[in-house]
Amino acid sequence: MSGHNKWSTIKHRKGAQDAKRGKIFTKIIKEITIAARGGGGDPDGNPRLRRALDDAKAANMPNDNVERAVKKGTGELEGVNYEELVYEGVGPAGTLLILNVVTDNRNRTAAELRKIFDKHNGQVGAGGSAAWAFDEMGIIRIPGDSTTEDQLFEVAVSAGAEDIELLDDTWIVSTPRGELDTVRSAIIEASLPVETAALEMIPKTPKIVDGRDAEVLVNLVGVLEDHDDIQSVFTDFDLSDEALAKLEAEG
Repeated sequence: MSGHNKWSTIKHRKGAQDAKRGKIFTKIIKEITIAARGGGGDPDGNPRLRRALDDAKAANMPNDNVERAVKKGTGELEGVNYEELVYEGVGPAGTLLILNVVTDNRNRTAAELRKIFDKHNGQVGAGGSAAWAFDEMGIIRIPGDSTTEDQLFEVAVSAGAEDIELLDDTWIVSTPRGELDTVRSAIIEASLPVETAALEMIPKTPKIVDGRDAEVLVNLVGVLEDHDDIQSVFTDFDLSDEALAKLEAEG
């Protein structure tokens, strides 16, 4: 499938490992707050909040933290006034990036992002400068050893999924944007474990990068994902076999 590759799976796995450092709590709390503010505090009627609560559970976030975040979103508790923004950027070798941002100070965030891109031979672009190269899709990840292709195909595709793919011991289920929660619910009802379920920007035609460009881009994505205001980073590049082997060797 276009857009799914070894690099993206390694990045996803690395993100799960980095979550142990605690930054994931900050990102999940922001997502819960934003979701509750936009759709109310009842997860049964708010699919975005339900997904955020699933993420909190997977990260072993204390219930008190979760409840406070929901109440701050609904206005029951005073909280920070977060703003959702999307930034687009250009990296080395003409690669494109999309950043989902949640911030309480857009001027500060914009200045920090410009500095990060400048340091990594890139630049923040205007709106639309990168979005054209991506499709927004629902992506559900399931442990590879938890089901068979036939079982997952029957459950997911009958519920509205477009495709399933086994990549690096993880099943990746792709859905149209509006079918993410329907397919997710069907998978859960079939007693299959869902690692993550989210809307993602999938590149239409990934660019293969190598050598110094690959090193700079991997570092750029790492710095961006470490930024407290950035919820998610999507790119349109894939690593060459040589660059991928070097990355895996470095652990």
